[in-house]
Amino acid sequence: MRITVLNGSPKGELSATLQYVYFIQKKYPEIELTVHHVSQKIKAIEKNETRFEEIVADVASSDAVWWSVPIYVSLIPAQIKRFIELIWERGVGDRFKDKYTAVFTTSIHFFDHTGNNYMHAVCDDLNMKFVDFYSADMYDLTKEEERDRILKFVGHFLSAVDAKAPLARAFQPLEARHFSYRPNKAAKQVEPKNKRILLLADRKEEGTNLERMIQRFYDAFTGGIERFNLSEIGIKGGCLGCIKCAFDNQCAYEGSDNFVRFYREKIVTADVVVYAGSISDRYLSSSWKQFFDRSFFNTHIPTMQGKQIGYIVEGPLSQEANLRQVFNAMVELDHANLAGIVTDEFGESAEIDALLDRLAEKLVTFSVQGFLKPPTFLGVGGRKVFRDDIWARMRFPFLADHKYFSENGYYDFPQNDEKALEFSLEMIKAVQDPETRKEIQKTMRSNMIEPLKHIIRTR
Repeated sequence: MRITVLNGSPKGELSATLQYVYFIQKKYPEIELTVHHVSQKIKAIEKNETRFEEIVADVASSDAVWWSVPIYVSLIPAQIKRFIELIWERGVGDRFKDKYTAVFTTSIHFFDHTGNNYMHAVCDDLNMKFVDFYSADMYDLTKEEERDRILKFVGHFLSAVDAKAPLARAFQPLEARHFSYRPNKAAKQVEPKNKRILLLADRKEEGTNLERMIQRFYDAFTGGIERFNLSEIGIKGGCLGCIKCAFDNQCAYEGSDNFVRFYREKIVTADVVVYAGSISDRYLSSSWKQFFDRSFFNTHIPTMQGKQIGYIVEGPLSQEANLRQVFNAMVELDHANLAGIVTDEFGESAEIDALLDRLAEKLVTFSVQGFLKPPTFLGVGGRKVFRDDIWARMRFPFLADHKYFSENGYYDFPQNDEKALEFSLEMIKAVQDPETRKEIQKTMRSNMIEPLKHIIRTR
């Protein structure tokens, strides 16, 4: 069986995910693998259509396709995201049609589900036969039970291909409405109240709904807003996965491009940040993904604390629950507040005008008040994943994270709460007596809310 492997790691042969693929090849020698390092070579692939065509030709002639990708910032790396965009831009999606496929990802299980959902949706959009994804911890391969698990997974995949098994789609095609937004002048402008407001967009295409929404939002203020296009920042390339930043938040690109300086001088110092972009396949553009990937020079240290965040999106965001979850998670994990998202998918022009005005007003009001919504599972759960891994196996090399986590109370392990533990042990002992258990059960519900009622009575 011939399988084309599209390696999405910018580290090429040094990819942790790719080692899983090589292990599979060793255990299934009858598989003929052709590996293409599409992320590591993306600039050459983009410039040289012959190289791109060679990869696509391999896909077309293969029996199956494997995507081997690490998880970077809740998704795949920007470089392979760009490769996926090229498939559509160059009209070669038909080469992928009906190919049986699987996705292999590695991570610390931090938002690996959003990355795998994205890849599943992309494969559905390409009309591939998506068998399944395999989401491994980076070092699962060192464990015998995990090696057995992945070999069984591959056995099921090969059986599906041999049997030409029927497979159902999980994601419907996105349907963007054909609507031309025509803004009207704001009746009343919003005063920024000395808040630093930064508006970032990924392109300058005139005549699009996005460009008009950006301008209308900008005009909703009396002034004082800075706006930049990502092309103006001077980003040399995507995250390399080298984790040079892990020691002291120093990026490998420092001195060769302007991204870190821009981030520290503009993003970190802003009170309000608004991101504007168009949906491209199942995310925003690869330029936006590159921006978020490169922000990892901060490692797992929040840099948006207390900021108000807004999104202006062109495209059918309501059909992309996965992307909306990524937006929410990024904001919560950075201790910021998502004030709102405005898209062009619902309402007429006047309604979109009103939504943009409302977003402008909320951003300033919330910033003045210092209002932050409480985090959901996305923020709370995500921080716990980092807390546990940085405490132990990732303390080295992520020394900058460990220092920050130690100094800012991130190591809040519940087993260290001696008072709570003592109470639990006492109560566990008490309920061993049947009569005591009955009495406690009678008042359990009222006792649960008594601390809250006490606040109502006394505050």
